[in-house]
Amino acid sequence: MSTMIGQILRQRYKIIKWLGAGGFGETYLTEDLDIPVTPKPKCVLKRLQPQAMLPDVLRLFETEAITLYNLGQNHDQIPKLFAYFLVSDGAL
Repeated sequence: MSTMIGQILRQRYKIIKWLGAGGFGETYLTEDLDIPVTPKPKCVLKRLQPQAMLPDVLRLFETEAITLYNLGQNHDQIPKLFAYFLVSDGAL
């Protein structure tokens, strides 16, 4: 289980649940605090592990984000990318 539960990233995304982990990172369910409705909309956050911050991994992660963004704009069955960012601990 992660210690990130309850943290707020970018003053917008509140981590509410750990969903799983893989070889390079973890996935969380978050609430989007910027949207002025209750209940808050949920979104999924992928976070790279700090030890995975190698140049090739970062490039592949960014390429995945770009591809997801482009595909998600035109297909209802593909998740939409709302944000891609680096947090203060260096993780994506």
